[in-house]
Amino acid sequence: MPFPRLTGILLHPTSLPSRGGIGDFGPIAYSFLDFLASARQGLWQVLPLNPPANGNSPYSSTSAFAGNPLLISLERLAERGWIESSRVLGLSDAVAAIDYDEVRAHKLPLLKRAAGSFLNKGPSGAHAKFDRFCAENSWWLEDFVLFDSLRDRYNGQAWNHWPADLARREPTALAATRKELASEMAIRRVIQFAFWEQWHALRLYCAQRSIRVVGDVAIFVDYDSADVWIHRDFYRLRDDLQPEVVSGVPPDAFSATGQRWGNPLYNWDAMRARGYDWWIRRLRWATQTCDYIRLDHFRGFEQFWEIPGQEPTAIHGRWVDGPKDELFDKLREELGGLPFFAEDLGYITPEVHALRERHQIPGLAVLQFGFGNPGAHAYLPHRLTPDRVIYTGTHDNDTALGWWNSGATEYERRSVTSYVGNCDDGVNWALIRLAQSSVASLSVVPLQDVLGLGSEARLNTPSVHEGNYRWRCAPGAYTQKVAEMLACLAEVTDRLPQPVPMPPEEEFSA
Repeated sequence: MPFPRLTGILLHPTSLPSRGGIGDFGPIAYSFLDFLASARQGLWQVLPLNPPANGNSPYSSTSAFAGNPLLISLERLAERGWIESSRVLGLSDAVAAIDYDEVRAHKLPLLKRAAGSFLNKGPSGAHAKFDRFCAENSWWLEDFVLFDSLRDRYNGQAWNHWPADLARREPTALAATRKELASEMAIRRVIQFAFWEQWHALRLYCAQRSIRVVGDVAIFVDYDSADVWIHRDFYRLRDDLQPEVVSGVPPDAFSATGQRWGNPLYNWDAMRARGYDWWIRRLRWATQTCDYIRLDHFRGFEQFWEIPGQEPTAIHGRWVDGPKDELFDKLREELGGLPFFAEDLGYITPEVHALRERHQIPGLAVLQFGFGNPGAHAYLPHRLTPDRVIYTGTHDNDTALGWWNSGATEYERRSVTSYVGNCDDGVNWALIRLAQSSVASLSVVPLQDVLGLGSEARLNTPSVHEGNYRWRCAPGAYTQKVAEMLACLAEVTDRLPQPVPMPPEEEFSA
């Protein structure tokens, strides 16, 4: 799908300087969108918005469809009378690295209190909208709220450690449990309603300012998720419910043992027999909640690295064919188009490029990767084509300044200087100008690079399991001066925002 020529900012909502220890969909999010509008930015890219499963990575989730409750704005709920303003004002407004345990301990009880208040005394009009939300989303919502309630009952244990009749979803046990957990499930329905109401209101605000939202879909799902529990036949599981094979990537120059991600691999034959209906629902949902979608680990749709479940590393795996054209042909038929672009970084075979090109799905170019050996020059502007989305760096990279100061080799530094000159206003702005002036259709810059921040602002370090996704932006960091610089650059590189089709307001009410 060809994209218009646009530029925008990558910032996950958790990084906003909102009250309560974590960024959310509240007033600060709206002020950030005002900044994007004044900076003439036509894109806002986020990471997956789903609830984290194990750890704090948005790429490891308990559901491919549910929203992360921690992103709900308590301030917005207080405005609607769901919770007392005094309780919200009592939350800290200090902006520090996210302490997820502390945030959960303080925020989740308040969300549950607000949900209970809504159920008991919410206005009839809001209850009618809630009932409609539940009816229209029952296909994922009902099983998710049951799963989430059971996960809470069993102290966060993975579903295969629950009683056997529940782990295997025996109908009698499920029916009895739904009755026992009815009140907990009702609370969780309201929390999901609040999440999607707030997100849709925020997205409408984006559309009114000609800002398109770029979402992100991880190819795999977490074993400890409602999706695997509900659809065991869609995954390669053994009789004891453990994964027969798991995901990862093979050894390379960066890791002698490869990366063992551990997600259960799909049973593509079973999915094919069902007409890929789960994937159609998943990506239809994604395109209903965002304008464009980044497909993570696109290579896995052509071939994926299959690791025996009992292996501790990724060494003893093998490449296995994925669904290839068949899945994307079906998605185009059902969705009416493919508003996707592919994360196709790393060692990518000609077959993967051919799959992407046949379906007119743009690929990625990351400038930080372009200044190494000559084989990396494919990421530089003079080698690009319009079917690319260019980044200075992604959420997995160090910031531009952090890379320049401690990660770049001497050869890479010389290459950058040869390519762009002396970088008098910082290598971050040199890379931003390169990205904006390239022929790539979309240009995306992490906010950290716009602000000229160092490694202290890095969001994620792959293969490091602690300390990730904790960075938050300081209040007032994105100033009018920065907005003016971005706006001038968007104008001179012909990347000014373009109107966004308005969604029906009744579907996106605040």
